[in-house]
Amino acid sequence: MISTINDFEHVWSRELESTQKLFKHLTDSALSQAVNPEGRTLARLAWHITTTIPEMMSRTGLTLKGPGEHDPVPPTAKLIAKGYSEAAISLLEEVKGHWTDDTLRTKDDMYGEQWARGYTLTSLILHQVHHRGQMTVLMRQAGLEIPGLHGPARQEWAAFGMQPPAI
Repeated sequence: MISTINDFEHVWSRELESTQKLFKHLTDSALSQAVNPEGRTLARLAWHITTTIPEMMSRTGLTLKGPGEHDPVPPTAKLIAKGYSEAAISLLEEVKGHWTDDTLRTKDDMYGEQWARGYTLTSLILHQVHHRGQMTVLMRQAGLEIPGLHGPARQEWAAFGMQPPAI
């Protein structure tokens, strides 16, 4: 669980950059990619990551810049990425500007439960990582390049003069 503002700044900054890196590889033509007709599309997953930031954090009293929970999915990858960056950067600024390490122990009503704010921030990070993983599967199906986020992606091993791991 996030227990200091410095911890959050360090982790969120890295995860924000990873998500931006992934979003930069999206193309407008791939946004409709879904695992099946009932599944979320790449556009919907990316927008869900984006709109969850202000939606979840509004439950803690923060008001963030960025798209609203019910805003429609933008028609282009560039607009989705812009919305994500605005919300993610706003979160970092608001937490650093308005919360303290003690604030992270404050509990808020989160979906019918009482969550400490440090836990809420941790949950938001894990939520984002989870959906990025789903996105990489759809991106591969759409024929898009996948950037390494926490280590090299399969096609990046060659840049290190190595073969990708067999497993």
